[in-house]
Formats: sequence, structure tokens, C-alpha cells
Amino acid sequence: MKKLILATVLSSLFVLPAVQAADYVIDTQGAHAFVQFKVSHLGYSWLHGRFNTFSGTFSYDDKNLAESKISIEIDTKSVDSNHAERDKHLRSPDFLNVDKHGKATFVSTKVVPKEGANFDLVGNFTLNGVTKEITIAAAKTGEGKDPWGGYRAGFEGKTNIKLSDYGIKNILGPASETVHLDLVVEGIRQ
Repeated sequence: MKKLILATVLSSLFVLPAVQAADYVIDTQGAHAFVQFKVSHLGYSWLHGRFNTFSGTFSYDDKNLAESKISIEIDTKSVDSNHAERDKHLRSPDFLNVDKHGKATFVSTKVVPKEGANFDLVGNFTLNGVTKEITIAAAKTGEGKDPWGGYRAGFEGKTNIKLSDYGIKNILGPASETVHLDLVVEGIRQ
């Protein structure tokens, strides 16, 4: 019995503390993160664009991916489709209605691990004052030390949203109903 107690005490001394999630800030200052979109123009070609201003944080635990989380805020006024007049129209009440709803947000509610570095990021996306649950198909692209003494982790994700789900009615036909969103996130560990 003494040997069992001694073995239990000794083994508890060598148990490593549990690895906890690390907190990261999305690196938008260094332009190492992107929120991009594409939508069909009348079914004939693709309109590509991005949001130039956004911020966010995430917690990432590679040992317990399900405990990871992310929160992103997008300044919808920063929409950029490389055409000033079109961007003005995209900011209008016909589309993003930025005077009334200047921010879009995504807050994760769960992470579902998949095979390899892949996972589904489920959360609430708010656009044009409407909040809907969406799923982003995501993957870790890499992590490690950077040349400046920090530590970084990078991810990418894709999802589609329907404009009408967010109260946007000015759609140029069925082909223009779906917006394809691409997210590239590189975070600096805090």
C-alpha cells in the first residue's frame, strides 16, 4: 500500500500542467489578414472586393481545438471593389446601408474539428443589422516564431451567404444572390 501511495505522489509531481489556449490579435497593421468577397455580376463575370478595415482576436488551442474561438469586427464603410462609384452604391441603403449599420461582426459559438488541420467554425454573423448563424470551412495554414521575436498562427476560411438573408433586396438576378467570402487571418500571440 505504501508503494502505491508513494507511486501516486511521485507521478503527480511529474504531471505537466495542461496546455491552455493562447490569445492572439489579428495582424491587420502588417496587412497579413484579409476579408475578401466575390459575387457574380449578372451571371456573366465575377465582381471581386474586400473590406480594408477590420479587427479581431482569437484564442487557439491546438490540443483542444473545440475550445478555440474568434471574434471579428468589419468596418463596412471600408468596402473596396476597385471602383469608386460602385463602392458608393455598395455603401448605400441598397446594399450595406453603412450609415445605419457601419459594422459587420462574426462571433464564433463553436469549433468542430475535422480531419487534419481542417475544422468548421460556427458562429453568428451580423450584417445590415441582421444576425444569422453561419459555418466557415476553415483550416490552419501554419504557426511558429516570427523574425521579430513574436509567435504567429495563420488560418484561412471560406463561406457563402445569401444577400436576401440579411435584408438586402437589390440583387441583380439569381446568380448575384450568393456572396462568396474568403477570410485569411494571421494572429500575433499576446
